[in-house]
Amino acid sequence: MFSRVSPFLLWFILSVPALGIGIEALGAESDRVYHELLHPTGEFAARFMIISMIATPLMLLLKGWRGPRWLVRNRRYFGVAAFGYAALHTAFYLMSEPWSRVIAELTAFEIWTGWLAFAIFLPLAATSMDYAVRKLGTAWKPLQRWVYGAAVLTLLHWASLHDWRSPGAALVHFAPLAALTLYRLWWIYLRPRPMLTA
Repeated sequence: MFSRVSPFLLWFILSVPALGIGIEALGAESDRVYHELLHPTGEFAARFMIISMIATPLMLLLKGWRGPRWLVRNRRYFGVAAFGYAALHTAFYLMSEPWSRVIAELTAFEIWTGWLAFAIFLPLAATSMDYAVRKLGTAWKPLQRWVYGAAVLTLLHWASLHDWRSPGAALVHFAPLAALTLYRLWWIYLRPRPMLTA
């Protein structure tokens, strides 16, 4: 089933939320609409980032299942989609606030964590093409691991926007990623290995 999904169909599926968001933005009669679109664009950015990051540990956990293997093959699509929604999220923030307030908020914890996460996304998205993978060679994977820093910053950004009073939605999204990342580390470094016999 998964293997039959073409890249074009996958791109269409990933862009469906953006189409609805775009229609709502085009019909905006006030800046308030842009502010209201911050939430869905931010959530979709986080969701697609998480999906791209859980692909490998899911494949290790669910050996033999086709779904995780399909995710691993297509995780770059989800990563690029995450960047696209993060870019929309950033654009709507800039459109909904006066520049004086944008500059004044730069030092606020809930804001600079978001800006830093987006800054990390930029080189990751720019090097997501096959051409960049070939050019960077062995340097490509260490660069892509910066996504873990972006994930931590995204979690902090999301939870702190609610003054840590109700971080439930952020934790619900990121708890599976944290659990699967710990499993992946255990699998790589701590899992029991069969003894070699002479």
